[in-house]
Amino acid sequence: MPPDPLAIFEAQRPRLLRLGYRMLGSRAEAEEIVQEAWLRWQGSDPTAIQQPAAWLTRVVSRLCLDQMRSARARHEVYPGTWLPEPLIEPADDALRADNLTLTLMLALERLSPLERAAFLLHDIFGQSHDEVAVTIGRSPAATRQLAARARAHVQIDRPRYALPRAEAEDLARAFFQACRSGDAAQLGAILAQGASLQADGGGKVSSYPNIISGAEALIRLFQGWARKFGPHMALLELVVIDGLQGLVCRIDGHLQTIALQVEDGRIVAIYVTRNPDKLRAIKARLH
Repeated sequence: MPPDPLAIFEAQRPRLLRLGYRMLGSRAEAEEIVQEAWLRWQGSDPTAIQQPAAWLTRVVSRLCLDQMRSARARHEVYPGTWLPEPLIEPADDALRADNLTLTLMLALERLSPLERAAFLLHDIFGQSHDEVAVTIGRSPAATRQLAARARAHVQIDRPRYALPRAEAEDLARAFFQACRSGDAAQLGAILAQGASLQADGGGKVSSYPNIISGAEALIRLFQGWARKFGPHMALLELVVIDGLQGLVCRIDGHLQTIALQVEDGRIVAIYVTRNPDKLRAIKARLH
């Protein structure tokens, strides 16, 4: 009996979805890309394709490259700060199998589409430079250079170590309580001096258009949260968001996620996603 084309595709779907998300930073767009790959797979002769995994990887990668080029243009006119769609673990989630963190996803955003593709396909998804070269339409030598340049950028942003889960959750709870109460002393104890905050409202809800830097500025900001929203701030869940300790909360009626990057026991970066388009999966999770 010949192999079932649907079974072959479904076996590859989790990996293809992960690749699409890592290239695009959007689960919804990744799902659309994988659906398009399925249509192309259906329109082909699967029995004539000797390496289905490689064929499907090439299709998804090329579709993503086209999407990434237009996405870069969209990001240039995006209202305020752009953040990847937050993905919540569990660890067995197909999208989390490569252990890339939100900070590394942001580092990837600074790469060209070809650099990003070369790095992801080779360093994360384990393809040879020859295979990557065929996929992106460059020579193996050029592919090596693209991956090396990307690697140099990404290495700068790799977290130095991961905080144990229990400690990370304790820190997240303390952070939320301090924000709700406006406790300056507590905030000062858990924020690094050079801490920063990026918030993505997507122009759909109120947010902060620029990065806010410095512990003093953040303490003033969170004290403002306490005055305006304190009684209306609810911690819904402690989670891991793209490898970082995070919170799902509701502030003044708006759902949002907060991811915390921690080094040496203090918070060095805070990533707030309020754009409702990027929170659909999390909203569905809560219902």
